[in-house]
Amino acid sequence: MKLLIVDDSNVIRQRIARLAGDARLPNLEIVGQARNGAEALSLFVRHRPDVVTMDLTMPELGGVECTEQIVAIDENVNILVVSALSDKSTAITALKKGARGFLYKPFTEDQLVEALLEMLPT
Repeated sequence: MKLLIVDDSNVIRQRIARLAGDARLPNLEIVGQARNGAEALSLFVRHRPDVVTMDLTMPELGGVECTEQIVAIDENVNILVVSALSDKSTAITALKKGARGFLYKPFTEDQLVEALLEMLPT
């Protein structure tokens, strides 16, 4: 399974990347890390990941718009929104645009692993 990590925070990208190596997440390969939605779209087209972790508030192209554009390319992609936003309407909008899960920051290691497991096909 291929994973694309999208977040404007280097700290969060590195944390997700480190946790993606958890033994509970079998065969998860990180194919890219993007700092904004524009980079995410480019990396998505190039690598066609199965799972994307998506921040909502980013420069250049935000997570809701990026989610919508990625789903237009591949409606089967599993997008997990990972955001500090407490604005539930933004999260709901992302889910309506095609995201399949939502995880609030800050998150624990177990919460991230569980959320990623839910994104993986059975």
